Amino acid sequence: MEASTQEVVRAAGGAWDALSALAVAYGFSVLGAVILLVAGVLVAGAAQRWSYAGLKRVRGFDETLARFFSQILRYAILVLVGVTVLAQFGVQTASVLAALGAAGLAIGLALQGTLQNIAAGIMLLVLKPFRAGEYIEAGAVQGTIEEIGLFATELKSSDGIYILAPNSTLWNTPVKNFSRNKSRRKDIVVKLGADAPLPEARRVVEGVVASSAPKASAPAPSIFVSERADGATTLTVRYWSPTRQWADSGIDLSDEIAEALAAADIPVASIA
Repeated sequence: MEASTQEVVRAAGGAWDALSALAVAYGFSVLGAVILLVAGVLVAGAAQRWSYAGLKRVRGFDETLARFFSQILRYAILVLVGVTVLAQFGVQTASVLAALGAAGLAIGLALQGTLQNIAAGIMLLVLKPFRAGEYIEAGAVQGTIEEIGLFATELKSSDGIYILAPNSTLWNTPVKNFSRNKSRRKDIVVKLGADAPLPEARRVVEGVVASSAPKASAPAPSIFVSERADGATTLTVRYWSPTRQWADSGIDLSDEIAEALAAADIPVASIA
């Protein structure tokens, strides 16, 4: 009986020693893991802030891209820290990386359309075919750019309607940017009434254009006969206008031409 008791005591002592050694070993691993996690989170946050500030100082670099790439850097550091922590407990990091790669591939296939929009958004922000405040036309999408995001672009149509266009749609479609160039050409078509005196009408129109047409660093305004049919003559007024004044200048100049021709008793069929 006494021998059995001694054996139990020795076994208990051996188990306690083993547990103590295990606790010490894993205690250091846990402590090291905690230190790594805290340091990794701090380093990831600092790297995100520094990279964001650095990218913002790069001339022409979009703020959305700076924020996106700085966040990618932060998450990459956090993933690296997580793998290192697992290695502290004897986990095979090669297996973890293989699992992460497989998970990334599965997520990429599941979110293929979304990733296309992200890639298109990055290209739009880098190449800048349009910017906020510019009016564009891309296929069936027309409007003023409100905001360019990583997934979609927000626009406002000329009649005030909100439009959300996926970036992949805008990237894969030819884009007309009506606001990018400093000046645009404008044509005003004046269809004179039957038997209207052409020389007198031209003189009146030339006087209005010379005094009222907007000035742009482009070819001078021109007035020419664009059509003769059924006794009526059509004059085309062609001029270049600063882009900001393009729409308003056409309305104002058309009104002034109509008033001047009416004052000279020259019949006008239409002005467009």
